[in-house]
Amino acid sequence: MTLTTLLGESAALAPDRCAIAFDGEHVSYGELDARAGAAPPPAQLLPLPMPNEPESIVRFHGAMRRGAVVVPLNPLLSEPELAERRRPFEPAPGTEVVLFTSGTTGEPKRIELAGDVLRANAEYLAHEALELHADDVVLSSAPLSHVFGLTACMNATIAAGATLALMRRFDAHTALDLIEHERVTVLMGVPAMLSALLAASADTGRAPQLRLAHVGASPLATATLEAFEQRFGARVLEGYGMSEAGGVVTVTHAAAAAKPGSVGTAAAGQVLRIAEDGEVLVRSGGRWIETGDLGRLDEDGYLFLLDRKKDVILRGGYTVYARQVEEALLAHPAVAEAAVVGVPHERLGEEVVALVVPAGPVAPEELQAFVRERVAAYAYPRLVDLVDDLPRNATGKVLRRAIDRAALADRLCH
Repeated sequence: MTLTTLLGESAALAPDRCAIAFDGEHVSYGELDARAGAAPPPAQLLPLPMPNEPESIVRFHGAMRRGAVVVPLNPLLSEPELAERRRPFEPAPGTEVVLFTSGTTGEPKRIELAGDVLRANAEYLAHEALELHADDVVLSSAPLSHVFGLTACMNATIAAGATLALMRRFDAHTALDLIEHERVTVLMGVPAMLSALLAASADTGRAPQLRLAHVGASPLATATLEAFEQRFGARVLEGYGMSEAGGVVTVTHAAAAAKPGSVGTAAAGQVLRIAEDGEVLVRSGGRWIETGDLGRLDEDGYLFLLDRKKDVILRGGYTVYARQVEEALLAHPAVAEAAVVGVPHERLGEEVVALVVPAGPVAPEELQAFVRERVAAYAYPRLVDLVDDLPRNATGKVLRRAIDRAALADRLCH
């Protein structure tokens, strides 16, 4: 089974059910399927800009059912970036979707995905992991051109025959309006969205109730998780995914117990193991993929992420896991978000520095003392910089390479 028939199958089961809620308008499954069927025949390889709007879903599924290999593109990319992704190439047999993701240098990496892998991923998330129902309304602002928006939001919702409440881009106050107006039951997003919704709820006094929230892409503070569950009545389920695997790699299942700090267990068709150096390896589509993440598996198969391999800080011969320091910072009630990086240091090689988005009044020295009690003596940040925001990509993931480490190193020296 591939993606080509997914929309048609859901439309045949319930043509009158709402498929998409967008800007106050509603599109039924029957109408969405008919529009996809009426789309003109595309080129064999179709670079497709996919803004978050219903027509993108129409063009995507319409092109696939006519045999095109679709290359979803984020319309916010610059012209040189778009041109780079539009270059012709010969995809491998069985490829239905080609995604581009940035590597450690920011250069685009082409990922060719088979339709059966993408469909299995979406169906597993919908039916087994999150247990989505046909009467669920799923709120998403994730870019449809990204694997999370494509698989976890768009195609998982279609697989469940549910309604996708689509936002062009995330805004917490607008999201509250949409949750109330469309009676949203499920939120798909990243931890920063939970923090923003909590703040908007506190501002307005509104707290529309949800059934669950599925989040990933960055560490989620336990305090944020607990506050969100209490405020919005939703169970928060963490997950972990990557483009090379077609979407979700692990997920906290709706029917299973959660473990604090874990991103859940392997999704269907995925096999996990930990390499000798601690890197998480995943077997997907018959091949082993190096994730670039360090982690551990417990006796029940729950995955705990420790850090990115490239984000490990080597300070004076000691190994510092940035993620561990971030989690210590996030335990402080006045910390909304944190990013820890290593910056050049003449004597130690690297020094530990933290960028913190505060949730309330707090002094850097207070945060240093707080973390020092929770990590090894060599691991606490020698500089805590309070900032308004952290640099992010379109999906909300923090862009560590955009942090000016040279400037931070200079501040340490003075």
